[in-house]
Amino acid sequence: MTDGPGHARLEARGVELAYDRRVISAHLDVAVPDGSFTVIIGPNASGKSTLLRGLARLLTPRTGQIVLDGRDIATYRPKEVARRLGLLPQSSLAPDGITVAELVARGRFPHQRLMQPWSAEDDAAVADALAATQTTALSTRPVTELSGGQRQRVWVAMVLAQRTPVVLLDEPTTYLDIAHQIELLELFAHLNREGRTLVAVLHDLNHAARYATHLVAMRDGAIVAEGPPREVITSALVEEVFGLPNVLIEDPVTGGPLIVPLGSAVAPR
Repeated sequence: MTDGPGHARLEARGVELAYDRRVISAHLDVAVPDGSFTVIIGPNASGKSTLLRGLARLLTPRTGQIVLDGRDIATYRPKEVARRLGLLPQSSLAPDGITVAELVARGRFPHQRLMQPWSAEDDAAVADALAATQTTALSTRPVTELSGGQRQRVWVAMVLAQRTPVVLLDEPTTYLDIAHQIELLELFAHLNREGRTLVAVLHDLNHAARYATHLVAMRDGAIVAEGPPREVITSALVEEVFGLPNVLIEDPVTGGPLIVPLGSAVAPR
């Protein structure tokens, strides 16, 4: 457990990220403070998920390097990366017929070794992940029979079962209603308080402002601001990055920034 955000254990150093010939980000430098709940925000097509894919080693930089725990991430074996870093992608497909418990158990794969039997630690990791995501009651059901929100929580459980010190989450609240969004964000905040470093892409600015300890704001593939939410979330930045006229007020629950959008179609009543 950490006392708070510290040095960067995961960072991008001068990277260029591209798909074929289409460059998304160039000369990109970003450091994820150890022990932080870092949230990447920005409009659609700003490079948020591309950056996360680069940090997860799913997208190899053309130039520069991604550094994990002091080493170029490219020098690790796949299982070594998976023991240090868990990833929840935007969308995932479960094999036909697989049950919730079987899928979550796959999160233990990086910890398995040849001829090593399934252990009590593996059982505990799966049980803890199911309990944390409130999916224990679903454990015997086929994943394909679940609702979109239930499936999303099961995928989160699989990532938690890895028990990695760093967790990357690409739009983790997709498909969830507002109550389950808050439940999941509260879970992530709890994991962060216990010492895990989390990096998430979120679309909801108010969720990001409330739960993040560190924000990275992107536009057009570049980082335009980063730091604590109170410093990053300003009315001017929201209008600059998102093109959204707004009023910034104090969140009555946390005292942090709360964005109230303005729109000509909404008349005072």
